[in-house]
Amino acid sequence: MSLLKLIGVLLDYPDDALWQHGDELLAAAADPALPAARRKALAGFVQGLLDTDPLTAQDAWLQTFDRGRSMSLLLFEHIHGESRDRGQAMVDLIEAYRKQGFELAAKELPDYLPLLLEFLAQRPPAEVRDWLGHISHIVGMLAARAGERGSPSQVLFELLLELADGKPDLTVLRQRASEEARDDTAEAMDRLWEEEAVRFGAEAPDDSCRPNTHRPSPSTAAPQVQP
Repeated sequence: MSLLKLIGVLLDYPDDALWQHGDELLAAAADPALPAARRKALAGFVQGLLDTDPLTAQDAWLQTFDRGRSMSLLLFEHIHGESRDRGQAMVDLIEAYRKQGFELAAKELPDYLPLLLEFLAQRPPAEVRDWLGHISHIVGMLAARAGERGSPSQVLFELLLELADGKPDLTVLRQRASEEARDDTAEAMDRLWEEEAVRFGAEAPDDSCRPNTHRPSPSTAAPQVQP
């Protein structure tokens, strides 16, 4: 299993099958190409996950990535939000996948980070660096927010940054994350639902761009994303 594939699996919703492949995950985490400190941190993440009861791990994933938008693994959520521009961005990304023979299932959202990593695991290193460079501003904020919230997933996002061309200044992003209002509290979630409940008419969000499930099913030019 490649490093990108491993990171994608570890960021994805932890279904029960993950615990059946613990040895494979630990072997992939021992990638000799990684610095010793990173290997240790990655192996620690994997072992910690495997030592956790599946229901507990699944609840922790939902609390981290499915409450609010700031930790969303849907990349275009951080760029386009609910605007209609997101629909065209989805179409463009699907076309980029198809040009390389990578087909998505009907319910898969192309901007789901673990899915993108599965695709990139099949691409040449230079292309991987280019793609990751284009989304590094998003991944950097995810790393900073994960650190601010004490999430062990911080190491996964930092590993992606280290593989990218053009790395953001994590010190600046960590400061920004420390000053943000949390959007995953019960009060923040209530406000969000209240705001969205009254949006209708021509400006209503395109529901086809919203996830159908918590976890899309797993399965080249880099996407032109701007901060």
